[in-house]
Amino acid sequence: MDYTNVFIVVLLLVAAWFFYKKFAGVKGLTELSSEAFAEQLKAVKPSMLIDVREPHEFKNGHITGATNIPLSQLGSRLDQIPQEKTLFLYCQSGMRSKQAATKLIREGHTQVAHLRGGFMSWKGKRTR
Repeated sequence: MDYTNVFIVVLLLVAAWFFYKKFAGVKGLTELSSEAFAEQLKAVKPSMLIDVREPHEFKNGHITGATNIPLSQLGSRLDQIPQEKTLFLYCQSGMRSKQAATKLIREGHTQVAHLRGGFMSWKGKRTR
């Protein structure tokens, strides 16, 4: 096996690992449809709804009652997220909220859900 083949195999393994980490489920995370997300948000107390998009995205529209804690600021704002509350997370498409959920679960949060498909899939009330 020459170096070119070794390089290609390593590159394929790195790409496979990247896609697995990006798209695999997160242990301890509940993934909810728009309808289930809305129902659970009303039913589960105490809870906190967190929009992990950037402030300019949040200003253009968000789910009513959401607190904006961008993924880029999450690490420095963990003290604003109570451990005892169930967390409902969303972003634009669902990718950033999964990343935020991973971080929050690592920090000890046990009740974490996110909106599958993100804000783009939301069918409920919005605030501008």
